[in-house]
Amino acid sequence: MASPTADERPVAQLVHDLSQQTSTLVRQELKLAQLEMQQKGKKAGIGVGLFGGAGVFAVYGIGALVAAAVLGLATAVDGWLAALIVAVLLFTVAGVAALVGKKEVSEATPPVPEQAIGSTQLDVQEIKDRSGRA
Repeated sequence: MASPTADERPVAQLVHDLSQQTSTLVRQELKLAQLEMQQKGKKAGIGVGLFGGAGVFAVYGIGALVAAAVLGLATAVDGWLAALIVAVLLFTVAGVAALVGKKEVSEATPPVPEQAIGSTQLDVQEIKDRSGRA
């Protein structure tokens, strides 16, 4: 006797096969996603490392520019005074940046989605009100 074709198999067998194939497909898709995320993680790690290296070179470049500013100003005034002027200028820029940063951080705290919470509370209240009227 020949084995039954897909059209001749009972519904229970078809449902069982579907269940097995679905779970196999889900496992394979999860494995694929895991491998893809590992590859992307490696690339992201390399990218972050390169950004870090670029930041180090940028800091050295800024230091060289500061030294050039001091040396350039030293042609007009004494060296110690040139260094002092550049240092005061740098501290002023740092102070302004710190104040602006503090203002931005204070506007962002607390780190709670206040508008979303308020909207959700209004939705809950609306549902309660409508269910009370029904």
